[in-house]
Amino acid sequence: MAHLLIAVIYLAFISLGLPDSLLGSAWPTMTGELSVPLSYAGYISMTISAGTILSSLMSDRLTRRFGTGTVTAVSVLLTAAALFGFSVSKSYILLILWSVPYGLGAGSVDAALNNYVALNYKSSHMSWLHCMWGVGTVIGPYVMGHALTSGMTWNAGYRIISALQLVLGIVVLFSMPLWKTASPAAGEDRGVTEKAPTLRKLLSISGVPHVLLTFFCYCSLEIVAIVWSGTYLVHKGGFTPEHAASLSSMFFIGITAGRAVGGFLTYRFSDKQMIRMGEALIAAGVLSLIILPGGYYSLPGLLLIGLGCAPIYPAVIHSTPEYFGAENSGALIGIQMACAYTGMCLMPPVFGWIAEATTPAVFPLVIGAFLAVMAYLHEALVLKTKKK
Repeated sequence: MAHLLIAVIYLAFISLGLPDSLLGSAWPTMTGELSVPLSYAGYISMTISAGTILSSLMSDRLTRRFGTGTVTAVSVLLTAAALFGFSVSKSYILLILWSVPYGLGAGSVDAALNNYVALNYKSSHMSWLHCMWGVGTVIGPYVMGHALTSGMTWNAGYRIISALQLVLGIVVLFSMPLWKTASPAAGEDRGVTEKAPTLRKLLSISGVPHVLLTFFCYCSLEIVAIVWSGTYLVHKGGFTPEHAASLSSMFFIGITAGRAVGGFLTYRFSDKQMIRMGEALIAAGVLSLIILPGGYYSLPGLLLIGLGCAPIYPAVIHSTPEYFGAENSGALIGIQMACAYTGMCLMPPVFGWIAEATTPAVFPLVIGAFLAVMAYLHEALVLKTKKK
């Protein structure tokens, strides 16, 4: 039963990834049709992230009360409904309104599943779990690119993804008995106390502020790459918006392939070492974008950044129970998700303002700045927790 359950969890993470890459791939087309400035993509992303922050902070309490399976099923179906709302929207205001349930659906399931796998499965499964998120993010731009190049609108792209999300939600819903009959090794409440630790208690633990800020920087880097890589390819690469919608998937191909391979590398390397390897690959990708000219020469840089991002998120999450204890992991991962989505909430509009004031070509410089701060904070975390 445990193996069948992890397969369902993998499907749930595909559903999380499906819509995440849609906005970035479609925005160069959407901005013209909606008659809004380039930077307005950031406000949609910010609204989604605000809902995700709220539901992430509630995740530990919801999971303790209703169980991981119920939280997952309801969240996936809520996201499917929100995506359908995107698909029928003809104005920017409606997109903002539908972004609220979209964000609320994403946060609880993300935190709940991450904690469940961190407690009950090996590091390799955490990497492959997030690889499944990458599978979803790779599918998204291709679906949107196909819709745009086939004479359909961006609304049709969202409608197709909404249908896929609904199917996955139904699969998770019918898997509910598995969460109750899974083997003890994958027990839903293993290592969890009845009362959730308070925020004050968590912040007093050595290293917790560092891991929260590390996660904030990483997810800020990732969301800038997700939302703005398509725009960067249009302005620096010289591609049409329709072509850039598909080519922006290079980042997602990198992150997906990296997590697929990373699952095997975790048998040899620790979470700490996986994070350092990821940081080195991101640095190589940033240098590639800066040194090489635009056009198709931009694609290897995006691929390398994706490969570098691959191990960082799952390694940080998986190491949380080891660093801070299983009794704190559920609440702490929820707060980590909130910090992550705070970065995702703030940074897309910030980059939009920077891009409008200068040029979208500053994309690799911004990615490099987040990388430098993140690397420093991670090394400080290692020292604080004495995990050398």
